[in-house]
Amino acid sequence: MSRLKRVAADARQFSNRGVVLSQENPRELERFLNLLPHRYPFLLVDRVLQLDGERTVTLKNVTINEPFFTGHFPGLPIMPGVLIIEALAQSAAILALSIIGERRSLFMLTGLDKVRFRRRVVPGDQLRMEVKVSKHHYPLWKMHAEARVDGELAAEAELSAMEVEEQLP
Repeated sequence: MSRLKRVAADARQFSNRGVVLSQENPRELERFLNLLPHRYPFLLVDRVLQLDGERTVTLKNVTINEPFFTGHFPGLPIMPGVLIIEALAQSAAILALSIIGERRSLFMLTGLDKVRFRRRVVPGDQLRMEVKVSKHHYPLWKMHAEARVDGELAAEAELSAMEVEEQLP
C-alpha cells in the first residue's frame, strides 16, 4: 500500500471514531502525526490527546532545549508568540486532515483574527491546545483555537486556512 493511501486510511479511521491518542500506542500516534508535513525542529505538536469530528486537543511540551530559546531571550526564555500560533495551526491541520480523510492537498494558513496572548509560555510549561471547527466550505476553513498552560489561557486566535492542491515530495 502506498504511503498516501495508508495515510488516507489512517485519517479516515481516526475521524470515524473519536479517539484519545497517548503514548500507550506510539505507532498509532506516530502514523497520525505523519499527516503533517512538518519535522523537527518545526513540528510543534508532541501529542494528540483527543480527536473527533469537530475538535482536537493536542500537547506541546516546552523544554529549555528548544532552539528558539537561545535568542528569545537570553536569561529570560519565553516561547515566541508566533510559534504558539504555529502550534495551534498545526493542531488545526491535524483536525482538518482527519476530517477530509485523505492527503489530497496541503493545509495552508491564510489568516489570523482576534489573536490574543494572555500569559508567557516558558520552559517546563505544557501547552494544551484545543481547536474547534467554526466553518468549513471546501477549500476554506475557519477554526477557533486556544492554548492553555495549567488551565490558564495563554493564547487564542481565529484561524483561517485553505486546502491547496499541491503535493509534497
